[in-house]
Order: sequence, then C-alpha cells, then structure tokens
Amino acid sequence: MTGTDSGRTGTVPVVGYAYPWDVIGDPEFADRARGLGVTKVALAAAYHTTRAATPLHPEHRIVEARSAALYRPFRAGAWDGARLVPPAAAWVAAEDPYGEAAALLTEAGFEVAAWIVLTHSTLLGEDHPDLAVVNCWDEPYPYALCVRHEDVRRYAETLAAEAVRDTPTSTAILEACGQLGFGHGGHHEKTDGAYDAATQDLLSICCCPACREDWAARGLDAEATVAALRAATGPDDAGATVDAAALDTILASRHAATDELRHRVVGAVREAAPDIAEIALHAQPDPWATGASPGLTPTTADDVDLVVSFCWPTTEASVETGRRLVEAVGGRAAAAAYVTVLPPTTEDAFGEHVRALVDAGIDQIHLYHLGLAGADRQHLLAEATKVPTISAKRTE
Repeated sequence: MTGTDSGRTGTVPVVGYAYPWDVIGDPEFADRARGLGVTKVALAAAYHTTRAATPLHPEHRIVEARSAALYRPFRAGAWDGARLVPPAAAWVAAEDPYGEAAALLTEAGFEVAAWIVLTHSTLLGEDHPDLAVVNCWDEPYPYALCVRHEDVRRYAETLAAEAVRDTPTSTAILEACGQLGFGHGGHHEKTDGAYDAATQDLLSICCCPACREDWAARGLDAEATVAALRAATGPDDAGATVDAAALDTILASRHAATDELRHRVVGAVREAAPDIAEIALHAQPDPWATGASPGLTPTTADDVDLVVSFCWPTTEASVETGRRLVEAVGGRAAAAAYVTVLPPTTEDAFGEHVRALVDAGIDQIHLYHLGLAGADRQHLLAEATKVPTISAKRTE
C-alpha cells in the first residue's frame, strides 16, 4: 500500500453545537471552545423537550427543558392571531437566553449560528391534535406537527424569524423543516427494533385529513390508499404492498408541502435578519426520510447554502450517506456531516470516521455537542477540528 497526499490546504470547517445554558453562567465555555479549534457555535434558539447533562458547567449538572420553546423574548405582536404559540423557556434564568449567549460568544470572537427546530413540539401537538401527523391506523404523533397545515407553516416561519431577529447571528440552521414520522426517541421509547425500515417508512406517511385531501387532488383514491397502508403494516401483512404509483404521489405531495414550508421559513429568516450570510438545513439524501432531518426534495439545494446530513454512526453506511449527500446537492449547496463524540462513538473510530466523510466530499463537520461532552470526550471534539480539508488519499 502506498499513500499519496492530495494537497492539504487547511482543516475542514467545524461548527460546534451547544445550548444557551451551556454558555450562560460558565466563564470557561468560550476558552474551552477556542482551545478545541471551533470558530463557529450553533446555539439552540428554538428547541424541543430535552433533559440535558451539563458535565462541565460550574453551576448545574442537568437542565430539564420541559417542552419545546423559543429561547428569545416573547413579542406578542409577532404572534397576534396565531393558533400555535411557543411557551417561554422558564428553566433558563435569562430573559433572552439565545440573545445573551450569542452576545457572549460574539464578544469572545466566535461566529454564532441559530439552531432552530421547527415542527417538533409535543406540547403543541397534544394541545392541537388536528395539526399533528397521523398514521394510517389513525394514530397521531403529537410530537410531530404536520406541515400541510397553514397554522403549522405560520408557526414555523414566525418561530424562525423571532429566533434570529436583532441578534449577532451569521447562520441560521433549520432542523425539522419538513415532516417528522414514526421514529421519535421519546421518553422511555419502546418501539426500537419492532418494525423494519420499510414498515417505519409506511408508518411515517401522514394520513391526516389535509394530507388525504391533497392526495385526492392529485388523483389518488385516499381511502383505498390508507387501506393498503394498513394492510402492508398490519400483523398479517402476508406480503401486502402499496402500489408504487400511489407511493410516488404520496412522496410528491409530501415534498410539495416541505418545499412550501422551507420557502416560507427561509423568506422569513432573510426578512427578519438581512445580514445573515448563510442558511443551513438538516436533511437526508433519502427522499423518504422523516424526522429532524427530513428527505431532500429535488429543489432543496436551490434554496439554502448548506445541507447537513445525520452521520452519527461511525459506519460505512454513514459515509455512504455523506457521498449521497454530496451527489444530491451537486454543487448547488455545500454539504456537511453531522457527527457526535457521545456514546456509542468510540475513541478508536471517531477520527477515522470524520476523515472518511471528508474524503467522501463533505465540506463541513457539524459537531455534537460542546455542552454534553464531559472531560473524557473533549479530546475527541478537538480531533474533529484537526482533519485536513483534503485528507490524504490511499491507493493500493
């Protein structure tokens, strides 16, 4: 085996993710991040329910974010007449958690990205079940707001605009900008491994009345399609399938709703913060993907500057996701890989994983997570920032 250096021209840009409570009250946060080699911090400005460890914070060990929330001051005028309104983040002792943390980071010399989670709110889904995703068994997913609804689109665009308004934000990072589906990872999740990937895809199809109406407008028999979905996901499926043409129509319908949501959110962000230099989107190259990183539509890369794909498992499958992302955006947008130093990532696999992603054509590394990683994982965070932009290629 011989090695050939393809021309190392610096290190790949790395964006480190954090929560406002990681920064506020910790005078060492900025110095730690700088020591790791991070120059941009993606800071949660609107986020879902979480129970977050804070192993390096001097004042607390855990933060319990009891619901999805906007980490900015509430401006009543922005939400006037809105059916969906985010609650205040009462668990953070700051009037403007994102704004305060962003100012601290900017003063310390960092660029700040607003990390905005859009359609993931169990509180709002439970309060407004008619706006939640519903599977073919008429079972709602309250954590998932269906983007077919005008109320959900207005909520998302207002949330994004309010997140970045009057802040030192250079980048907006949009997560859950599309449909969430079966996979959730909620409290005491008991669905892992119960259904194969194909069944999960079918159980992720939203069959709410608004989605069925759109299918019908596209020439699909909605009731017959729901019946076919039930047959294919039932206990005695006996090889039952859903017609391929029907699935194509469903995907086109979902992508149209996703495109409309993205257009409105991106427009709202640019209007609220004209100086923002970059808009990034969490998405997967699999067009059927749902969740925090929904599937790319044919026009996604034309609307944003950067697409970030989930590549947490240190496996060849994740590297292949990176390759598919690079191919899908086709130079219309930059491609980034979302990686984590948290378990089950192992010390012997992480560095090579990041290098393989860069070799696959990835332009940026998005690094999870500056606040959740304890002292024993700090060296892995630093390792991500040392990967060369063009990694050494090996040939037999």
